[in-house]
Amino acid sequence: MFPIRDENPSRRTPIVTMLLVAVTAGVWLIVQGAGAHAPLLESICQLGLIPGELTGGASQRAIELAPGAVCLVDDRGAWLTVLTSMFLHGGWFHIIGNMWFLWVFGNNVEDSMGRIRFLLFYLLCGAAAAMAQVVASPSSAVPMVGASGAVSGVMGAYIVLFPRVTVHMLVFLGFFITVMRVPAFVMLGYWFLLQVIGGLPQIAGGEPGGVAFWAHAGGFVAGALLVFLFRNRALLARHRAR
Repeated sequence: MFPIRDENPSRRTPIVTMLLVAVTAGVWLIVQGAGAHAPLLESICQLGLIPGELTGGASQRAIELAPGAVCLVDDRGAWLTVLTSMFLHGGWFHIIGNMWFLWVFGNNVEDSMGRIRFLLFYLLCGAAAAMAQVVASPSSAVPMVGASGAVSGVMGAYIVLFPRVTVHMLVFLGFFITVMRVPAFVMLGYWFLLQVIGGLPQIAGGEPGGVAFWAHAGGFVAGALLVFLFRNRALLARHRAR
């Protein structure tokens, strides 16, 4: 299930959304070497968020990210990674997927908050998402990277602001691909349910895998709550799609 677009035109150019996409893409290309082996692993080790660094409870002091590539756990400057990790990614599909979701849903949320409010909202959702993952796996030494927590917050805001807006989705049914039109609350509610189900093994004591499900769920809930503080009623009233 992949959103193509929504039927929700914005009134103003989404400058902050575009800036976030551009900065994240720039970090991917310049800092992470567009996925080249050495800069990718170095950036994830140094700038990715490692829960065990923040809590001091890492059950191991190093983790092998790839053959011959060891990431050491070091709590110096660990809290800065709450911010830096949300601008890093682990691969092309990872960054393209996150930035596409941000583009589809972020422009209307920005349009309903104003630019400065939206930027602060985005960063707070990313931080809340990171903390949710830390709480779920406090001793993990596995680095977490990606904008998906912050983007999940945008999606949480969207479901509150525009629950009935039609979203066009690509649906993959084996070898068959079709396009479906559903209300935003159906698409986003189903997505949120998948994140909660995917995170249940960690609650039962399992090790975190390659997807930070609780960061997604935590960011979504944070966005759905924070939107009541960050929405601009005047801007929202002028928005055509509700």
